[in-house]
Formats: sequence, structure tokens, C-alpha cells
Amino acid sequence: MTIRHLKVFIAVCQYGKMSVAARKLHIAQPSISQTISEIEQYYEIKLFERLSKKLFITEAGKEFLNYARHIIALFDEMEENISMKSKNISLKIGATITIGTCVLNDILQDFETKHPEVKTQIIVENTGVIEEMLLKSELDIGIVEGEIKSADIITVPILSDELILVCSAFHKFSNLESISISQLQSLDFVMREKGSGTRELFEKALQAAGISVNEKWTCNNSEAIKNAVINGQGLTVISKMLVEKELQSKKLHSILINDVNLDRDFHAAYHKNKYLSESLMSFMSTCLYR
Repeated sequence: MTIRHLKVFIAVCQYGKMSVAARKLHIAQPSISQTISEIEQYYEIKLFERLSKKLFITEAGKEFLNYARHIIALFDEMEENISMKSKNISLKIGATITIGTCVLNDILQDFETKHPEVKTQIIVENTGVIEEMLLKSELDIGIVEGEIKSADIITVPILSDELILVCSAFHKFSNLESISISQLQSLDFVMREKGSGTRELFEKALQAAGISVNEKWTCNNSEAIKNAVINGQGLTVISKMLVEKELQSKKLHSILINDVNLDRDFHAAYHKNKYLSESLMSFMSTCLYR
């Protein structure tokens, strides 16, 4: 079993057809088929079901794919750290929107001051996308505000956060300090997109109370959300970190939802099979002890 076997298998899974994988890898299709057969014979498993000229990965194939991705990621990391020692080491970091807006810059400044030799690459996405990228070894580490669902991802709490309900200065709630969650029934809301940790936590609170709201806006941009609320498009639940200036200037007004806890932790997240390199360990330390 070689690195080539694993790369061919990953490509077939990625593109869904051996012909496409062959074209992308610049390999003849019979060679692709033979490589997949060699893996199946070696481990005495079936990687794909072949139905109507389509490939459907088996459960054994899914498990093998998980290992293959991480072996290739580790191999690539070894190549970079050992064979290309003269070049800067890179660290691929994923962050959710609130963290990318409010927290990550301070962490990066601390880390890059201590480790100028490490090149950082940042991707800002919602929790669901970051989790999927970690599972595919497309990121070294993620910092997320939402709940990670996969048992293959290890999470470490690094910072506390508070979600708050906010409205415009002329909303009917703008003179209230607190409300019951039942008062939100059927009101217009500006919501984060599906996969957002902020949305997920708020939706759980609504479901627990048997309340539904009108999702007037759906948006993955915090500035667009704030502007929509300021201009009377609805209420929103958002990290307090994101609206401190707007609260101070009275453009937004915060309202406590009685008996509802919207506190949460931000987490550093990495795959359980991830090799914890010196640079990755140092970045995690910066997150924990800044």
C-alpha cells in the first residue's frame, strides 16, 4: 500500500467517477481501476458499489477514506516541514464569523509576533463548514462559536461569549429592559444562515419554549445583519462583542430575555488524528493563554 494508492482513492471519492479522477490525475483510466482493485484485494473489502455505471462508497470505503485523508495530510505536512525546511511553515486556520470579526486578529498578532516564520492562512465560515473542512483535513485547526457534532473532532473551550437580543432605536421593544420569550412569537427576525452556531443556539431556545418567529432576512454577514436591524427590518440575536459600538451610540437597544440563557463558549477544534506539530501547539497555547 502506497501514498499513490491513497491519493487515487481520494480522487475517485472526490470526483465520483474513475474517468474524471483519471483526467484530473493525468492517469489512464485502467490504471485507476487497477489501483482501486489492489486496495480492495489487499484489505479484502469492497470500497464501492457499482450500480448503473455509478459509484456508491460503502461503509468500509467511508472508514478507509477517513484514514486516507489524514495519512495524506500528515504526509504533506511532513514534506513541508522536513523536505522544504527552508520555506515558511504554514498553518491553515478556520474561524467562524464572530470570532473572525472580534477575536482572531488579536490571537494572530500575538502568535505571529512570536512565530514570524509561520505563514498563516485564514478561512472564515460558519461552524458547519469549518467542521466539514476539519474532517477532510483541509484545515489544521478551527475556532468555532457553534457546537461541533462529530466525535472525530476534539474541542477545547478558549473564551466565553454572550448572545443578546437587539432591536432598533424605534422598535416597540426599544423602551423595555426585558421580555418573556413568548413575546417573540411571529415577530420579524434577521437570522444567521443555517450552520451558524449563533442561529443554532437561538433556535434551541425557541424550540424549547415552543415559539416560532418570522425569518425575514437570512444573512452570513454581521455588518449586514446590524444594518438591517438598525433600519427596522427586525430583531436579531447576536454576539454582544459584535454590537458594543452600536449599543454605546444607541443605534441598537439590547433586551434581556427572561429565563433564557444564551451564554456559550468559543472552542478551538482539531481532528483527533491530527498530528500536533510545534507550530500548531503554539497556536493553541496562544488561544488559551492570551
